[in-house]
Amino acid sequence: MMDHGYEKGRLDLPFVGISTFGKRPYVADWAALDADVAILGAPFDAGTQWRSGARFGPRGVREASTLFSFGHAGAYDHEDDATYLPGDVNIVDIGDADIVHTDTDASHANIEAGVRAILDAGALPVVIGGDHSVNIPCIRAFEGQGDIHILQIDAHLDFVDERHGVRHGHGNPMRRAAEQDFVTGLTQVGIRNVSSTAKEGYSDARAMGSDIISVRQAREMGTRGVLEHVPVGARVYVTIDIDAFCPSIAPGTGTPSHGGFLYYEVLELLQAVSERHEVVGIDLVEVAPDYDHSGSTTILAAQILLNFLGFIFHARAQL
Repeated sequence: MMDHGYEKGRLDLPFVGISTFGKRPYVADWAALDADVAILGAPFDAGTQWRSGARFGPRGVREASTLFSFGHAGAYDHEDDATYLPGDVNIVDIGDADIVHTDTDASHANIEAGVRAILDAGALPVVIGGDHSVNIPCIRAFEGQGDIHILQIDAHLDFVDERHGVRHGHGNPMRRAAEQDFVTGLTQVGIRNVSSTAKEGYSDARAMGSDIISVRQAREMGTRGVLEHVPVGARVYVTIDIDAFCPSIAPGTGTPSHGGFLYYEVLELLQAVSERHEVVGIDLVEVAPDYDHSGSTTILAAQILLNFLGFIFHARAQL
């Protein structure tokens, strides 16, 4: 009989104990990191232009993730006939980057240092924001790591260059990413309705190597069609803004936009990306738990991340 850990030690139910991500081990010493995956919180939301609150995203997603920590030896999916995240996938939580209130540069530098520590250890960085500006230091950390392509799943283009001197807010990250020599292109999926980016920004994005796909266009072309916009053989960094989802299932965000994706639309895209590409980094941003007292948004975020990690390491095991 398989040992699920129920017959010895503590039962350790989801609501018991400290809320690390998925109740995985906490590693405080970043220099001693030895893992396949490292979770880093980036609780910074000074880049927001309307409703703040994403600074509590890492804490909320971690708490929600305990729902998926029942101690099984991996998670069996009967549809795929696969056990995801078995015990030999070592996931750790390295806590949060230190945030210096009112100081974007210092806060972003601390986030970048955390991602660099993860990459130096040969682990896959998974960053939980925070507003979407935290993607800027995440991408900077990949300098010297080889070329990457960015898959952005988001309601907003986030391609603003500068407004009133602001270059590192949550409307700027994809513009800052496209400026990096090692970013070979972007596939921006879910973009819809009234955007934070003006028409000129869309022209700039396309000129700088971006493909822009709305929710309706993604549905029409299907998962395979969307992935045809990601170059064959590209190493992919995935940035997920929770407002890519319909606010009917993810209301806990600062800038909700109706007409968004439903769960399986995004899940199937992430599974296909995992099967066809090397995924080198992930961030999930803009979860603001206080706008959703049901907890649905944080559970969705935790479930997406854990499933995505399951797909990535299942695909690696098939190589």
